[in-house]
Amino acid sequence: MRFLITGGAGFIGSHLADHLLTAGHEVFVIDDLSTGSMDNIRHLKGKSRFHYEIDTIANGPLLHELVDSVDSVFHLAAAVGVKLVVESPVRTIETNIHGTGWVLAAAAMKKKPVLVASSSEVYGKATRVPFREDDDMVLGPSSKARWSYACSKAIDEFLGLAYFRERGLPTVVVRLFNTVGPRQTGRYGMVVPTFVRQALAHEPVTVYGDGQQTRCFTHVRDVVQALYDIILKTEAYGQVFNVGGVQEISIEDLARRVISATSSRSELSYVPYDRAYAEGFEDMQRRLPSIDKVQALLGWSPQMSLDKIIEDVVAFEQATSE
Repeated sequence: MRFLITGGAGFIGSHLADHLLTAGHEVFVIDDLSTGSMDNIRHLKGKSRFHYEIDTIANGPLLHELVDSVDSVFHLAAAVGVKLVVESPVRTIETNIHGTGWVLAAAAMKKKPVLVASSSEVYGKATRVPFREDDDMVLGPSSKARWSYACSKAIDEFLGLAYFRERGLPTVVVRLFNTVGPRQTGRYGMVVPTFVRQALAHEPVTVYGDGQQTRCFTHVRDVVQALYDIILKTEAYGQVFNVGGVQEISIEDLARRVISATSSRSELSYVPYDRAYAEGFEDMQRRLPSIDKVQALLGWSPQMSLDKIIEDVVAFEQATSE
């Protein structure tokens, strides 16, 4: 098959390209490198079944040409990371909403299946866990830029499902929960690569808030396997699926585990949210998915442990810093 990955030079997109090529498919990538990197796909250049365009999905003629060339589309291009969202809300909203609209419109002309990558952020301040796909969204006020990302991804979901219902476009939405692994940058607030880099340098490991907020982490290789399997399931179209790990850990304990894994001399440094991001910043205390639905569809569950995730990130950071 022939697949298009928007945002294909990004962290998840580049691993997805690896996975598809290994499975024998042909891969087309478009990325404007705003948050992606050529380093992520450099090892794929020269492969006969890999094609890439360094351009924006706002380039309508190119986007339509690429969509016409493939069988299915993975739409991963988006603004990513809490830090970027807080600092650049206009870019966040426009990139996510306009970009998804352009991709869906292009795909609808030829009825090409689209997987829209969404985020656990859409659950907002919900407190009932584990989060299920049909739960209510509980978002903060529009005066806080922090919620613009969650809102924009929710609109992406509404738009994708509307194209399915009204236009008959085969569309599926996947909500990702803290995907981690090699090639992920800490530049935009991703916690694991940030902790690993600080620990390897024996610098203070910065924990925001009191560190008691919990998260679940999933290895990127587990995630791309799920994305690939989902887009091939016609019965998945028109639905939303959580994809994530279910092993909760507090951010404080995560920091200590990274320090131990790197044999670091680092100590924890607690940073108030107001100083890390913005005054009045709100965070979620827990982010735990129910994966019953994706398990029923695919029999999927994460295979990589948190220790393995940390080990892989440490190995990558050590290799790239040499």
